[in-house]
Amino acid sequence: MTIPSFSHNFIALGQAVVKTEQLAIEQLTSKIDHNFANACQMLLKCEGRIIVIGMGKSGHIANKIAATLASTGSPAFFVHPAEARHGDLGMITNKDVVIALSNSGETEEITSLLPVIKRLNVPLISLTGNSQSTLATFADIDLDTSVKKEACPMNLAPTASTTVALVMGDALAVALLEARGFSEEDFALSHPAGNLGRKLLLKVEDIMHKGEQIPIVQEITSVSDALLEMTRKRLGMTCIVNRQKQLSGIFTDGDLRRTLADNIDLNNIQIKSVMTLDGKTIAADKLAAEALQIMEQNAINALVVINSSNQPIGALNMYDLLKAGVV
Repeated sequence: MTIPSFSHNFIALGQAVVKTEQLAIEQLTSKIDHNFANACQMLLKCEGRIIVIGMGKSGHIANKIAATLASTGSPAFFVHPAEARHGDLGMITNKDVVIALSNSGETEEITSLLPVIKRLNVPLISLTGNSQSTLATFADIDLDTSVKKEACPMNLAPTASTTVALVMGDALAVALLEARGFSEEDFALSHPAGNLGRKLLLKVEDIMHKGEQIPIVQEITSVSDALLEMTRKRLGMTCIVNRQKQLSGIFTDGDLRRTLADNIDLNNIQIKSVMTLDGKTIAADKLAAEALQIMEQNAINALVVINSSNQPIGALNMYDLLKAGVV
């Protein structure tokens, strides 16, 4: 394939874009002022939902801002301004707060909604690049997201301006997150399918092997028969219980290797003679992440799940944690 002669400029062009947008973000720092603080207070007091609107490229940014707010403890959703003019405005109530994005502040689909927003007595926060625009002057609070120039060499395509608007939205979301005392557990509740959700919400009882799946033998069982139980249940271990069905110990693949190294007759020795006493255990209501921590700290691959009477009610190994996405 023939590479165009101007290809060597791609790196320089790309770096120029990054520098332009980086400068725009740096300049945004000084614009996080009393208006920003007032906007946060307004959003924090919102009894309904935060409605974020924007058209075109600003619409994509508005959608993302709404998603970030919603996932960090501030209920929000995106409303397309064109659809709002054809019925979706009914989604907005007087308990809500509207955030409107428009770099020019003159986007017709948005400015046409302003009288209705006013009539509904809905607080309005604008993110604009022109503090003298229709949207900015109409809004209760205008957040300055102006940029000196776009990263586009023609200064036309929304690039630096959309980046700055996105950063301003992130700043609002994180400020509200901190003010609400939003925790990792709260984040997990809104992201139950994500890695953090699995680590913070999934419990041992959700993934452990139960009932007939648990490898269990009596103390007087021969080592060879215990090995058959381990093979059938395929967890790399077996629980050993006494007559009261309480856990006496465990026998693992590692114990087997040590037993074989001692040339012990597997058919004529009871498992209680070679088991590991007081193996590591966990309760069913504990987080799966705690099971992982116990395994890693003790360099083991399996855990017995016990009840309050020290009786095995489940078992799990590292593969179960891997399959559940906890690792």
